[in-house]
Amino acid sequence: MSRQAPTLEDVAREAGVSRATVSRVINGVRSVDPALRDVVRQAIERTGYAPNRAARSLVTRRTETVALIVSGAGDVAAEEENAFTAQVFADPFFGRVVTGVVAHLRPRSMHPLLMFADSARTRQQALNDLRQGSADGALVVSTHADDPLPALLADAGVPTVLFARPSRPVPLSYVDLAHRDGARMAAEHLLDRGCRKIVTVTGPLGVSASQERLAGFRDTMARRGHPYVPVAEGGFTLDSGMAAMSGLLAEHPDVDGVFAANDLMAQGVCQILRERGRSVPDDVAVVGFDDSAAAVACRPPLTTVRQPVEEMASVMARLLTEHIQGVRTEPTSVIFDPELVVRASA
Repeated sequence: MSRQAPTLEDVAREAGVSRATVSRVINGVRSVDPALRDVVRQAIERTGYAPNRAARSLVTRRTETVALIVSGAGDVAAEEENAFTAQVFADPFFGRVVTGVVAHLRPRSMHPLLMFADSARTRQQALNDLRQGSADGALVVSTHADDPLPALLADAGVPTVLFARPSRPVPLSYVDLAHRDGARMAAEHLLDRGCRKIVTVTGPLGVSASQERLAGFRDTMARRGHPYVPVAEGGFTLDSGMAAMSGLLAEHPDVDGVFAANDLMAQGVCQILRERGRSVPDDVAVVGFDDSAAAVACRPPLTTVRQPVEEMASVMARLLTEHIQGVRTEPTSVIFDPELVVRASA
């Protein structure tokens, strides 16, 4: 015969408290004494009690689920939606976001629900699902500055936290990086190495982070007496970095330094330089951005500007849980500082 599942009463006996106290701890009531809460949690662990999620939802009116939405702008055709999804999973950045989000949610028995909102249809579907209570709130990673979803979520009153500062003011919390400071570090490092013929490969200029990185790089170069920096726009992919570097080399064969706005593009830059017989870093120094897995996989390993994506995503998830629980009622922002990580490419 199978063993009967532990009950609230079993936990209460094990902890030496009332059934009501156990229920209050499980349902996250904040007025419970912290020491008592620890006793109950230890009793839950010893007994192996697992709360009935459906019953708990009836009490708390929460699903214990948050939507992690990767959102774009405009209206992607239906046949292009799979391509958008494939591009997202090919970029190590998004995997790092998921890692950080799960790191915060898992110990709290909360779960992420992945959504894509890359067209008018999928954006409306995500909005409708959230209005109907499919998740308690939303974590939004926008891939375009003109993304309308944050404003729609704010208008609908859905608890929402953004990864990156919105391009237009919207009353939502967000986490972001001081991108201009990171680009300044890249420029100063290349100049301090003695590079003088420096070019840059930007990310897609419809993305706020790309705009900020380009602005910070140009400003630092100008302050150091270099008013003109040749620019090629990439797409945050390896192939786009290769294409951008090919074009820049054709127009500026004497280049001796490159700043690429993410590591995948920097990896593509290094590949083209090798194919053209240029040594990295002896002939051309290369600096990337993000400090992702691509930075270590690159040959030579990339000097890059570190963006602590996992930590940023974890803080994003923490802010959302605070909004959901009512601990935080006003929007806030958390800006992280970048760090230059010096390896062999520059």
